[in-house]
Amino acid sequence: PGGRHRQRYVEKDGRCNVQHGNVRETYRYLTDIFTTLVDLPWRFSLLVFILAYALTWLFFGLIWWVIAYSRGDLEHLGDGAWTPCVNNLNGFVSAFLFSIETETTIGYGHRVITDQCPQGTVLLLLQAILGSMVNAFMVGCMFVKISQPNKRAETLVFSSHAVVALRDERLCLMFRVGDLRDSHIVEASIRAKLIRSKQTREGEFIPLDQTDLSVGFETGDDRLFLVSPLVISHEIDERSPFWDVSRHQLEKDDFEIVVILEGMVEAT
Repeated sequence: PGGRHRQRYVEKDGRCNVQHGNVRETYRYLTDIFTTLVDLPWRFSLLVFILAYALTWLFFGLIWWVIAYSRGDLEHLGDGAWTPCVNNLNGFVSAFLFSIETETTIGYGHRVITDQCPQGTVLLLLQAILGSMVNAFMVGCMFVKISQPNKRAETLVFSSHAVVALRDERLCLMFRVGDLRDSHIVEASIRAKLIRSKQTREGEFIPLDQTDLSVGFETGDDRLFLVSPLVISHEIDERSPFWDVSRHQLEKDDFEIVVILEGMVEAT
């Protein structure tokens, strides 16, 4: 009110202006590594995606090279009477390429494992299993990250201003919400929070205290059929935190109303 500029708790695009600092128990992020990777910025997610495959290929390529070196395959290159663990593996580069071919199932050309190498057979099984696990984990992370509803929210539009006016002879706080897409939001529900600092009767100061604003929970009006723009109304009655707030106080008071719209995208 009054054109005052202040830092918002939640921006208009839904981004929260809350930064976590002095977090000491960082190991808790690693206990839920899947969610941590999904929450990472795209540049870090792509870096982890590339490193997960590159390091796996390098690791198994090194082991294939060690097996060939320990068996003496590299000393019998071109010896037709010698059966190597992997045909045509003549160095670390070819071992690395064989590791890529094995894990990605691209298909073997002239580099192929033989049946005279039991340790190679075991390693082949381990790499196939671990490769499947890496694929499932990383593809799952990418799918969840791509399907996050951040961009879908761009077509959910709220009115620029909320108004206080009479509706059916009752004083109400009202705003509008609409969906620009043809695909509907299924099971859409809406709720509102009043965020402001307050002091309790015991003298305790509570910053950013959250209070529910009723937008029809008791009557079911909070569940929306969002096929056209709707007016969301909060009745200012005895249960409302605005009941004892005057117009003059409302204009100078420091508070924020956060509206949360939840639902499932029809297409997905």
